[in-house]
This record gives sequence, C-alpha cells and structure tokens, in this order.
Amino acid sequence: MKTKDFDFYLPEELIAQDPLEDRSSSRLLVLNKETGDIEHQVFHNITQYLRKGDCLVINNTKVIPARLIGEKEDTGAKIELLLLKRKENDIWETLVKPGKKARVGSRVVFGNGLLIGEIVEVLEEGNRLIQFHYEGIFEEILDQLGQMPLPPYITHQLEDKNRYQTVYAKYEGSAAAPTAGLHFTKELLQQIEEMGVVVANVTLHVGLGTFRPVKVDDVLNHHMHSEFYQVEPEEAKKINEAKKQGNRVICVGTTSCRTIESASDENGMVKASSGNTEIFIYPGYKFKVLDALITNFHLPESTLLMLVSALAGKEHIMHAYDTAVKEKYRFFSFGDAMFINTND
Repeated sequence: MKTKDFDFYLPEELIAQDPLEDRSSSRLLVLNKETGDIEHQVFHNITQYLRKGDCLVINNTKVIPARLIGEKEDTGAKIELLLLKRKENDIWETLVKPGKKARVGSRVVFGNGLLIGEIVEVLEEGNRLIQFHYEGIFEEILDQLGQMPLPPYITHQLEDKNRYQTVYAKYEGSAAAPTAGLHFTKELLQQIEEMGVVVANVTLHVGLGTFRPVKVDDVLNHHMHSEFYQVEPEEAKKINEAKKQGNRVICVGTTSCRTIESASDENGMVKASSGNTEIFIYPGYKFKVLDALITNFHLPESTLLMLVSALAGKEHIMHAYDTAVKEKYRFFSFGDAMFINTND
C-alpha cells in the first residue's frame, strides 16, 4: 500500500483559517460507507442521522497553551518550544525550533525568567527533553506565557483561545485539538441527549504525530507516535450496552475512534483502561467497536485519511474528497465536517 495513493489536490484557499462564529453552522458532507452515496447538509442537522439508543463517543481532552517563545540564556537567540508530553519531575518532551541551537545543557528563558527550561536530553527523532524551573503553579504560568499550538497551515491569529477547544474539554494534556468536536455547541449536545442518544466520554491526549504526513513510500513502514488514553468504567459500560443492544457506536473524531479500538477486546467489548496507544488504522483494518464516524477533512497522505479510508473504503473516501473540493468545502482544523454513516 503506497502513501501516494492517499494524495489529493487541495487549493490553498480551501484551508480554513478562522473558526465560524456559530460552531454548528459548518457544512456537513454525509457519506454512506456502504454505497458511497453523498448528501450535503449543515452540521446542526446531524440530529437527523442519529437515533435513540445510539452511543456518541466524545474525547474530552483539553488543549494546553503548549507553544512557548523564549530566548537562550547565554546568547539571547529566539527559541520556540512546543510541549508534547509531560514526563515526571517537571520534565516535558518538546519540539524545539531551531533545533541546532538546543544542545544538552542549554537553558531557555521565558517571560523574563518566570519560567526557565534546561535541555537534559536529545531523543532519537530530534525531540528534546526539557526540565522546567519556576516558582508557583506550572499550569498558571503556562496559561500566562503559552499560546495555542495551532497547526502550521493556520496563519491567522486566533482571537479567542476557547475556539480551539471543544465545549466539553475537561482534562488538560493535548498538543492539538480533537477538531471534529469543535462543531458541537452545548445546546446541540443537549438536544442529542434529549433524543435518547447516550453520550460517552473518553480521553486521548492528542500528539502532533497524529497529524504529520506519512514520510515513507510504503504505508506499512510508518511508525505512529504514542498517545495517552483513558476510558473510565462507567463510560466503557455505556459503549458496551449500546453494542449488546444492537445499537450503533458513533465516534466524534479519529481520536475517540482510536481510543475505543485500542481499549477493546477481540469481541468488541471496551475495557475500562488507561495507557499509551500507537494504534495505526489503515485499509484492511477490521473495526471492533466503531460503526460510524463524525470527522473533519484531513491532510493528504496523512494517517487520518488512511483511517477514514479503512472505514469507508479508499475509493468512496477519495471520491468524497474530490466532491468536497468541487463544492468548496472548508478543510482541516477549522473547516467543515464529514459524517461517515452506515446503513445499519
């Protein structure tokens, strides 16, 4: 399976730069995964496709303001950090730019000394382990100094930090938003629950590896970065009850999908668990739990495009993407949504 098979042409003007004022007013492309049939909708009409007894699985991770701009203590050179993963003793795995200047022992100063980072190790893929020194509460300092880590294809300044959070974000730890969830308002979620749809919460802290294009020619040679996930017993029970009763499990976003597929056994039952997952879903994968998926439009040659192709078939997905381009849908994080639906 070749990476180039998942490429498609996207005009730059279709990359959404700003969130819509009303989260739920984005467009929704509804794709039947069995037939490939396509409908065009508005996102708040997702209720027309949901049924009593369905289980909607959402990822309640919260994005941290993980982008820090500082300067080297000895030279004053500008250094940019992206916090990727919290380790122990105030040590974080980070992405550092420019990396050449970030040698072991280097110290970086942020906010006139409110926060100081010391590089303690350079990892295999070039990421740095940095130990932070500060007085007070790290999260409060980060909130004061950090910026939202918007993807590089978004060049506009984000006026309101909350627009890169879902309305149900709860547990801090993500370096990127689970963007399919950005379309939901509290009112829409309430309406969905009043219909008799069960909402289950899971947590997966999104790392940047999820979004990176695959760099190898052969898909099977790609290595996924690990991400932390957690499924609580009562949430696992909601998902399993829906499966037992023959109802659909519908994930909001590829992160929720990867969480429940990682936490399930061979019989499709989700286990209450936590840990790190490197699950890589591509065509040929047999889904154990997931029936349908609400998702955004993904980058060419990305693992996320491969995941949706595993669910609906590559031909259906590539045709849907071609249609979305022709119909001028908005792509990526602040863009429009797709519902990969099922006949069941």
